[in-house]
Amino acid sequence: MQPKKVCVVGLGYIGLPTAALLASTHYQVAGTDLNMHVVDTINRGEIHIVEPDLDAYVRSTVTAGRLRAFGKPQAADIYMICVPTPFRDGEGIPQPNIDYVLAAARSVAPLIKPGDLVILESTSPVGTTRQMGETLREAGVDLTNVHLAYCPERVLPGKIMTELVENDRVVGGLTPEATAAVAAFYRTFVRGAVLETDAPTAEMCKLTENSYRDVNIAFANELSLLCNSAGIDVWKLIALANRHPRVNILQPGTGVGGHCIAVDPWFIVARDPENARVIRTAREVNDHKTDWVIAQIEKSAAAAAVSGRKPRIACLGLAFKPDIDDLRESPAVRVAASLVDAGHDVIAVEPNIDSHDRFVLVGVEEALALADVIVVLVKHREFVALAQAGRLAGSSILDFCGVSH
Repeated sequence: MQPKKVCVVGLGYIGLPTAALLASTHYQVAGTDLNMHVVDTINRGEIHIVEPDLDAYVRSTVTAGRLRAFGKPQAADIYMICVPTPFRDGEGIPQPNIDYVLAAARSVAPLIKPGDLVILESTSPVGTTRQMGETLREAGVDLTNVHLAYCPERVLPGKIMTELVENDRVVGGLTPEATAAVAAFYRTFVRGAVLETDAPTAEMCKLTENSYRDVNIAFANELSLLCNSAGIDVWKLIALANRHPRVNILQPGTGVGGHCIAVDPWFIVARDPENARVIRTAREVNDHKTDWVIAQIEKSAAAAAVSGRKPRIACLGLAFKPDIDDLRESPAVRVAASLVDAGHDVIAVEPNIDSHDRFVLVGVEEALALADVIVVLVKHREFVALAQAGRLAGSSILDFCGVSH
């Protein structure tokens, strides 16, 4: 029997690992992306993002002929939509934008046949899977025997290739038959439990998971502000408090970034702002933490002013979390950009990228030699090693991520 064909729409941080993983099993996979640089890179057996083990998966599956990238969707038996869901521009509560999801649905519509599976993996507001179905119907697809379902990713950057297999998954179909068919597909490559529900519950589950984390990070970030005012080391305080058997406070940082925790809570707030009070407050606390970091840096820069020139500020880290290259929604990027916009002399160290169109990137040794104020924004392993060697201590060092703890 011929292997099932899978078409993965969107070859970013989730789509490409998913495509490569499926191609490493018994599926024939066509990945599609509008960015032809991404398409060409993958077809050379190379990758355009940093993720442990992903390069080996892509290289081996492309060489074996089981994974190929295209600029438009290809006919398949299973369609997986892994495209961005950003915000719409505007004032007030950020509003989710599912235009890319609906455009992806329209792009695969002419290819869908009876018995096919259409799966949405993009983080989406409640009701998006149903809207996707309506879009397919409007495009002329007979959905009588087409199975539509939502199955959100639940992976941690830096461990994606492992967690795609090991983590439990939640599958919610528009019909019980769709739920069962799509759950059966995931069970062919997921070793974790595949949990079945309906589409709205699965959509809300993904948003709930990241909102829960955002709320807990907000507690730690707010605590860091209170401790700063009281002259208390917040990291030592948290270590002591966490010795209580029922307390597990997270670590504060520069803010909250990434395309999940910094985004998903707003999807809940936008749908029901009157009742999403704690979730909205947590988002505001975490965004405020980044503003507070900027203010602290500017205060230190003013104190370090040198006659005849501006003090140079070195920002250590631009990624949204340690040891990855992902800058999406990164509070560190917002910090560095705000400093540049305010006219400060800024250099940046980000060991996981080669260049940036906005910032002057330098090596960490050069930054330590040139800077008047050194700001640690991300707890990369390289900076932890420097801190352990005693090289990130002193009045010119501002540590916002606990690199020395």
